[in-house]
Formats: sequence, structure tokens, C-alpha cells
Amino acid sequence: MPHFRYQQLASFLNQQIQQGLWQAGERFPSIRALSQQHGLAKISVQKALHTLEAAGLIEARARSGYFVTSKRPRPKPQVKPVEAAPSEVNVPLLFQEIMARSAAFDLCPWAPVEAPDQHLLLLNRHLSRALRQQPVRKASYYGDPQGLPALREQLAARYRSRNCPLQVEQIALTSGCQNSLFLALMACCQPGDTVAVESPAFYGVLQLLQQLGLKVVELPASPEFGVRADDLEAAIKRWQVKVCVVTPSYATPTGATLPVKEQKRLVALTHNYPLTLIEDDIYGDLGFHLQAEPLKRFDTLGRVILCGSFSKSLSRDLRLGWICGGRLHGRITQLKLINQLSGSQAVQEGLTSYLAEGHYKRHLMAMRQRLIGNRDQLLDCLHHNWPGRYSATVPEGGLSLWLELPAGVDTKTAYRPLLEQKIVITPGSLFSTTDSFDHCLRLSFSQPVTAIRRQAISTLAKTLVP
Repeated sequence: MPHFRYQQLASFLNQQIQQGLWQAGERFPSIRALSQQHGLAKISVQKALHTLEAAGLIEARARSGYFVTSKRPRPKPQVKPVEAAPSEVNVPLLFQEIMARSAAFDLCPWAPVEAPDQHLLLLNRHLSRALRQQPVRKASYYGDPQGLPALREQLAARYRSRNCPLQVEQIALTSGCQNSLFLALMACCQPGDTVAVESPAFYGVLQLLQQLGLKVVELPASPEFGVRADDLEAAIKRWQVKVCVVTPSYATPTGATLPVKEQKRLVALTHNYPLTLIEDDIYGDLGFHLQAEPLKRFDTLGRVILCGSFSKSLSRDLRLGWICGGRLHGRITQLKLINQLSGSQAVQEGLTSYLAEGHYKRHLMAMRQRLIGNRDQLLDCLHHNWPGRYSATVPEGGLSLWLELPAGVDTKTAYRPLLEQKIVITPGSLFSTTDSFDHCLRLSFSQPVTAIRRQAISTLAKTLVP
């Protein structure tokens, strides 16, 4: 039974298409008509139509609406069973090469970039102004090891607006979400401990596990709904898992969102086992239609460590994150002091004034609309330019989708030939310690599908289609 009303509408329309009530080439009713007919908000109708479009059942035509396709529906990526025992991590060197080419979220990182929007220019003005204020004092003294209290208050207020009541003293600033995850794992684990991760997993977490000498257990994750508490509990009983790293909202690489029921069940496991959950909330502000509420809001024992940053939602160049360490917050603050001492006072002051004046909220509203358009452009490009079989996720937030190709396709092998054509892909093998995702790709919609990127998708398809 579908969880949400847009899914129920998508299922109903799917049945009508399968029953022949809508024929190939026939125009679908307008969004307004469907909204009135089914008593749903227009946003819910749009989400239902996006779901059908991603499945290959309908297609959008410019200034004409949606039409039933003559193609068979595309399957969704499936949950992959993972049976491997805890193992050591060895992240391929390919990861470093992709990062060196600035290509983690772009097939064509050398393509022309868009002009900066007004909110980014405003951010730079706030940072520049803060740099000019009291430069001698800032150059002569370190800031608060936990970070500027005024900025931490802005973060606490933002989380309270997301139904997660945090206090200033519960938050420490870091040099980014990766740094926050690193501090969290250091505080929780000793070399040789076992950590559970979603599979496919964020390769940055795998890299940290390798550096810290930790073992990994990969939990099968739905490309739509993430991990299941039952699978984590089974792993805890079998392998004595000490920590689980999870991204409840718009996880990379799939864009999966954890249902509220599973969020509660995951947190409930911390009541029954000596388990710590590390929540990666880096995409939490990038929900297209709904405001994501952190897993941390259910934490009553201080066993959920919340990590986040502005690098995905505001600027990659803004290396500032945060961590809410729960019962381990004192230990984490001490580790931060040892590893980083303190951060830039000017950056913290500039960002504080930027947030306080409401610029970040306005920026997010504009960014979400751009990302929805980019996502739909990418799905449309795949639909019209990919001759072979594939399945793709349709994320409701974040920056990327997951492309699953037929078994036998090796995206890692295709990396070098595509690089010679100035196309940089992110192979599925980077997101696991197994070979379960060698036939998959992460594709980002952080950039619009320009003519250059459309051609790259076409070349990519010709290279990978058997």
C-alpha cells in the first residue's frame, strides 16, 4: 500500500494506463484538472506525474503537457541483498582522482558555469564585511572552541523550525560535514570496531572508516526508503555493530528518504543495544516539497549524533559544518580542539549576519526550484537519449539520482575511455566495498542539463549500452 497520497495517485493512474484506459500518445489531463478531480494539492499531482515519468509511462512535452508513452515502464532500482561479514575498507584511488577534477557532482566540470545568483553575492558581501571588522583582534586571538555562540544560535533556531529542539550548548562548529563525521566516529569507536552503513553508501564515510581502521557491515537499502531497522538489528545481534551511519533525508547516491516509522524504529534500537546512530544531515535543507525533520528529534538518550554543513545547500567553498554530539558532546569538543583548535571568526560572523537577515531561507526557496527543474531535465534527457534498459530513482530532494544499468555493464571500466572524451563519471563501485553496484552510476542534477551535458549523456549511453 503506497505511503503518501501522491503515490496513491501515481498507482491509480498507473493501473488506468495498464488497463488501456489511456492509450499511447494520448494527452493526460492537466495538473489543475487532476488536482480538482482527486482533491489533491497541485504539488502532490506534480509528484505523481514525475513518478510516472520516471517509470517511462508518460512523457512531458514542452508547452503541451504530459502524454502516455508507447514504451514499457522503466523498473525502479532494486534493493540489493548484502550478505558480507564485517570487512576492512579499501576505497579505490579513483575517488581521489574524481575529487581532484572537481567532478563529484558534474559530468562536465569544465563546462561554463552559470552567473552567480544574488544570494551568493550577498553571502560574499557579508563575509567581506566581517573580514574588515576588528581585523587585529581576529588575527591575535582564537575564537570559542565550540564556535561563535551567535552562529550556533542561528543553527539551533533553524533546527527548531524543523521540529528538532536543540540548544546552543549542544552544537559545536566544525570545518565541514566530513570533519563532523570524522569526529563522531573517533568519539564512538576504537580500531577494529564494526560500523554499519547503508548500501550503497556515501564514499566519504567509507574513506573515514578506512582511515580509522574500522570494519564495515553494509546494510541493504531501498533506493526509495533507505535502510530497515530490522536489518540493522539483525546485524547488531550477529556482528556486534557499535555504530550505524545513516542519511535519513535524500541520501547520496540514491536520494532515498527514510519513512518516519523507520526513523523511530532506528532510534528505538539505541534503547535496547549499546548502539550510536550518526546522522548525516547534509542534504536536510534540500527537500523539494517537504521540510525534512531530522532523526535526532526522536533522540531522548543522547545516542544520536547529528552532523551537517552548508557545503551542499549554500557553497562548496564554505568549509563550515556542525555537530550535535549528544552524550558524547564533551568528548567530541575535546577532539575538535585537538584536531582543529578553532575556525575562522570572520567566516562565522559573516555567515551569522547572512542567516539572521533571512537570506539563507530565500536562497533555499530559489535553489529548490532550480534543482527540481534540473532533476526533471536530467530524467527527460535520459528518457530521450538512452537507447538501452535502465532504471533511475526520482529523488524528492538532494543533488543526485541513482542509475542502474543491466548486469554485465562495468561503469568503472568505462571511466578511462569516457575521460578521454572529457566526461567524468562517478561509478557505482565507489559506493560499496563489494561488487554489487559495478553496473550503477550516480548522476547529479546540481547543474542544469545544458547542450554540453546533454551531449555527454548521449556519449555516456553509447559507451555503456551493450
